Amino acid sequence: MDEELSIINSNNRNQKVKDFFYNNKKILLTILILIFLSLIIFFGYSEYKDLKENKISNFYNSTVIKYSKKESNKTLNNLIEIINEKNSTYSPLALYFIIDNKLIEDKKQINDLFDILIKKTSLENEIKNLIIYKKALFNSDEVTENELLEILNPLLNSKSVWKSHALYLLAEFFYSKNELQKSKEFFSQILVLEYSNPEILIKTQKRLNRDLSD
Repeated sequence: MDEELSIINSNNRNQKVKDFFYNNKKILLTILILIFLSLIIFFGYSEYKDLKENKISNFYNSTVIKYSKKESNKTLNNLIEIINEKNSTYSPLALYFIIDNKLIEDKKQINDLFDILIKKTSLENEIKNLIIYKKALFNSDEVTENELLEILNPLLNSKSVWKSHALYLLAEFFYSKNELQKSKEFFSQILVLEYSNPEILIKTQKRLNRDLSD
């Protein structure tokens, strides 16, 4: 008797499963199609990103390898094109190459390229902070106090590893203008900063002991 009941229950369960699939076959088929399409889109997009990354990589490497002063305009155009691609790896490298080789004299144009990286390119936090610092360093000889503070503000209000660099740049900026009290204030912030760069810390202590001691 128990065995017969078990067989009946098993048959009922099997029938319920069959009925469920039959009654919901359209929904289940739609779900399967959606899963299949999602996989195609995911792997297709990943492959597209890899192909695009390789293309930009090859374009950048080819551009810098072929660089010569005779064809500097062509190199510059290629590098600006790479920056406008907003690639997290090669767009910053392209700008650094432009600056290092002095391919653009107009500082406004350089700052516009910096802003493409800072404001429009998807970058890791500390990479973006490094670029902000580099922009400040690039402009520090010609900007006003307020302009330099505006550039560095994201670092000054953060816990970035580049904050001590920003403070040091500001301290040296004011020192060069003989505003010694302001300079000393920024140097002093480096001394109490929990995560100051060790080299920056040593340079700060030397400057304070040598030039700004009371």
